[in-house]
Amino acid sequence: MSSDAYMSSDDDRPLGSLQNDGKANTARVSVNGHAQEEASDSPMSEDDDMPLSQVTAPKSEPVTPAKSLRRKRGAALDSSSEDDDTPLASSPVKQSASIPMPGTSKASTINGHKAVKAESDDKRSSNTKKKRAPIKKGPPQKKLKREDHDASEPPASEGEESTPVKKEKVSKKRKSKVKEETDADAEDAEKPKPTKKRANTKKVKGGTDGSATPQPKKKGNIKDEGEDEEEVYRWWEAQQNNDGEVKWQTLEHSGVIFPPPYEPLPSNVKMRYKGKEVDLPSESEEVAGFYAAMLETEHAQDATFNKNFFEDWLKVLQDYPPRNTIKIAKFEDCDFRPMFEYFEAEKAKKKALSGAEKKELKKQKDAFEEKYVTCLLDGRKEKVGNFRVEPPGLFRGRGDHPKKGALKFRVRPDDITINIGEGVPIPVPNMPGNWKAIVHDQTVTWLANWVENVNGNYKYVFLAAGSSLKGQSDMQKFEKARELKNHVDRIRKDYSADLRSKVMADRQRATAMYFIDKLALRAGNEKGEDEADTVGCCSLRCEHVTLEAPDFLIFDFLGKDSIRYYNRVSVDPQVFKNIKLFKDNKEDSDNLFDRVNTSLLNKHLASYMKGLTAKVFRTYNASITFQQQLDEGTPENATIQEKLNAYNHANRMVAILCNHQRSAPKTHEQSMGKMRDRLRSLKYDRMKLRHVLFNMDPKFKKQKQYADDESDLDDDWIEEHEESLKKKEIEKAEKKFAKDNEKLVQEGNKAQPDSVLQEKIEAAEAEYKRVAKERGTGKAKLKRDRAPEKIEEAVQKLDEKIKTFKLQMDDREAGKEVALGTSKINYLDPRITAAWCSAHNVPIEKIFSKTLLAKFPWAMEVDDAWKF
Repeated sequence: MSSDAYMSSDDDRPLGSLQNDGKANTARVSVNGHAQEEASDSPMSEDDDMPLSQVTAPKSEPVTPAKSLRRKRGAALDSSSEDDDTPLASSPVKQSASIPMPGTSKASTINGHKAVKAESDDKRSSNTKKKRAPIKKGPPQKKLKREDHDASEPPASEGEESTPVKKEKVSKKRKSKVKEETDADAEDAEKPKPTKKRANTKKVKGGTDGSATPQPKKKGNIKDEGEDEEEVYRWWEAQQNNDGEVKWQTLEHSGVIFPPPYEPLPSNVKMRYKGKEVDLPSESEEVAGFYAAMLETEHAQDATFNKNFFEDWLKVLQDYPPRNTIKIAKFEDCDFRPMFEYFEAEKAKKKALSGAEKKELKKQKDAFEEKYVTCLLDGRKEKVGNFRVEPPGLFRGRGDHPKKGALKFRVRPDDITINIGEGVPIPVPNMPGNWKAIVHDQTVTWLANWVENVNGNYKYVFLAAGSSLKGQSDMQKFEKARELKNHVDRIRKDYSADLRSKVMADRQRATAMYFIDKLALRAGNEKGEDEADTVGCCSLRCEHVTLEAPDFLIFDFLGKDSIRYYNRVSVDPQVFKNIKLFKDNKEDSDNLFDRVNTSLLNKHLASYMKGLTAKVFRTYNASITFQQQLDEGTPENATIQEKLNAYNHANRMVAILCNHQRSAPKTHEQSMGKMRDRLRSLKYDRMKLRHVLFNMDPKFKKQKQYADDESDLDDDWIEEHEESLKKKEIEKAEKKFAKDNEKLVQEGNKAQPDSVLQEKIEAAEAEYKRVAKERGTGKAKLKRDRAPEKIEEAVQKLDEKIKTFKLQMDDREAGKEVALGTSKINYLDPRITAAWCSAHNVPIEKIFSKTLLAKFPWAMEVDDAWKF
C-alpha cells in the first residue's frame, strides 16, 4: 500500500503507520518487545502513514471492525472559533462570489518500549501532506556561467533549508521581475527595478512564458504542439453574478480513494503473549499491527496512549479472539516486537528498490489516482485537495489529548455522503459498498464528508488550497480584516470606557476584548470532559492568570493544540483592577469570565461591523503588526539575504504575538553542525584560491584582503575535509557510471567496462594526493590555469557567499523555537509579502513555497505601494 494513501487531516493521522527509520533494535527485550535504552536519533517517520502490513498489494479484505465498536460520540462542535486554523477537513465557511481585488494594479522498561524524545508540535502540525497533480514546468532558466576553480565547492549540507522552487507565473509581470539569484546578491539588489508590465493573458501554456526569446530545449518529455493549453482561471478578475449563497452551478468529480484492504502478515510473523506466539485473526492482527509499527516512537511510551489502545484492542479481541485460544488480559505481557521487526524489514526492502522500480510504482499510483486529482467545477478543471480517505489506525491527537491511542475505524462507502451536481454520473467507490447519501447542495464547497468515530467530528473533502473557491474565501477573510481598520478606533474607545462599567457583564466583556485585541488571544470555547484541556480568552480559569503588582499579569495555560501560552505582560491599571475583582471569592478552577462566552462576544462585535468576530481581530493584529515591522525594519541598499532576515524577523514578531511556538527541532543541533561545516568548506575554498594567487605572484600576500588566514580551519579538519571531498567525488563517479550503464542497457547498447570507472577513481585519488602535498605550503595550483583577475573575482564571490551564509545561520538559530508557517498561511495577508518583494526587488520564491504561490495567485499582482 502506498505510504501516502491517506487523507490529510492534520491531528487525526493514524498511528499504526508511523514507523522508525532506523534498524530494528537488537537490545535485550523485557516486556512487549520494547528495548531498554534510549533511542537518540530514530524519530518516528512522519511520512510513512500506513502500517507496513498494508504495503503490499491487497489479496483479501478482512478489515478493522466497523460501527459495532463505535465510541459514544459527543456533540460535534468545533473546539475553537478559529476556522482558518483548522485543516481542510473542517466546516466550510460560507462565502460570496469572487470579488474584485482592492489595490491591484494589474525511558520506560515496561512493555519493552525503546524510549524516544517527544516529537515537537510543529513537526506534528506540518505532517499533513496533500498529493498534488504534476505541475507543468516551463523551460529551465538560462544559468549564469560560474567560474571554475580547482577547490570546487562541496554540495550544500543536508541540514540546510533549500530555497523554495521557483514557480511558473500566471502573469508576465512577476516573471520578468524575479531574477535568478546569483552569488552576487548584493549587486542584484542594487540594480534598478524592471519596468512593470500588464499581467499576461488568461492562458498559460506549459513550457512557455510568452517571451520571444528562444528557450533552451527541455529534457525529458516534450509537449506536443497540438496539445491543449492549460487554462488558468483568473477568478479575481472575473465578474460573477450570484447571490453569495450559491457557490457553484455544476460539479462533477470521481469521489474519494479508499485505502486497500488489510493483508495478513506471513504465518511466521506473530506477536507473543507471555513468551508464546499468538495466532490472531486478521481483524485483531491488523489492530495489533497499528501499535507494533509505533513501537519505537514516543507515543508507545505514553500511558494514556497505551491504555486507550489496549482497551479498544480488547474489544476487537472479544469478537475476533486468538485462534490458538490464548487469552490476552494484561498489556505488559504483550510482545509486539516480531511484528515491528517485520515492518522494518519490509520498509528496508521498499527503500532498497532501484530508481526504475520506484518510478514504475509511482507511475502506476499516479495513473490510478489521476481521475481523483481534479474535478469539473462550472465546466473548469480544478484540483481536489484531500481525496484520500484516512486509513484505520490509532488516534494520535495533539498534546495531552485524553483519547490518544484510541482505535480509528476503517471508513467505508456507507459512511460517506457525496456532494455532486445533478444529472452527472455518480462516482463508483473503489471498494465494495454504496454511498451513505448523494446530495446536490450548491451552497457548500465540500465534495464528500463523513463522521470519524473517535471524537465524532465531521471530516470533509474540499478543493485544493489553490482553487478558486478557497482563493475567494482567503481574499474575503483578509479583506474583512482590512475593513476592521475603519472601525477599530471606535471599538477600542468603547471597550476602554466599558472597563469601568458598573454592569459586571459589560466590564468582563470589555476586559476580554482588551486581551483579544492587545494580546491576540483566541476567543476559546467550552470543552467536554473527554477533550484536551485547552483554553482561550473566554474560557480562562482563575488559575491561568496571576496578578503581580503593580500592573503585571502572568498568563500560563495550554492554548490550541496544547501549546503552552506563557506571558508576563504589563496591562492597563484598570484591567489589573478588573482581574483582581473577577478573581475575588472564586476557586482556581472557576471561570475568570463567568458572564461572558464566545457567542455573546462575537454577537457584540458584529454590532460594529458585519461579520466581525474575535478571529478577525487576530488576523487584523497579525497583518498590521507584520506590515509595521516590515516598514520599520527593512534595510535600504542591503543584500537579498539581509532583506530576507528582516522579513523573517517581522514574521517571528507575529508568530510570538500569536503564540505560534514550537519545541526546537530534534535535529536542530545536528543541522547547525552541518551548517558550520558548510561554512568551513566555503572558507576552505577561499583559502585554496588565496594560495593559488600566492603561487602566481607573492605580492598578493601583501594585499590586505588576502593577508589573513581563514578562521576555524585547523590541519586536522582540512585533512578530514579533503578526504571527504575525495570520497564524494568517487561516489559521484560510481553513481554516474551505474546510471549511464543502466541507460545504455535500456537502449539495447553494451554497458561500459569496469575499467572506465576505475580510471575515474584513480584520477580522483591522484588529484587529491596532489592536493594533500600542498597542505601547509601556503601555495596551490589549479587543474586548469586561470587568469589572476578571474581568481580574484571568485574570491570576492566567496566573500559574499560567506557573509550570506552567516546570515542564514543566524536566522536559523533565531527561529528554532518559533513556527513561522502558521502565521504565513493563515494570518498574514499575502499581498503584504507580494508588495514588499516587489518594492525591495526580492524574489518571492525565496519566501513563498511552491504550495503558497499556488494558494495565493490573486495576491501576486498588487503594486509596490500596496499596504494592508
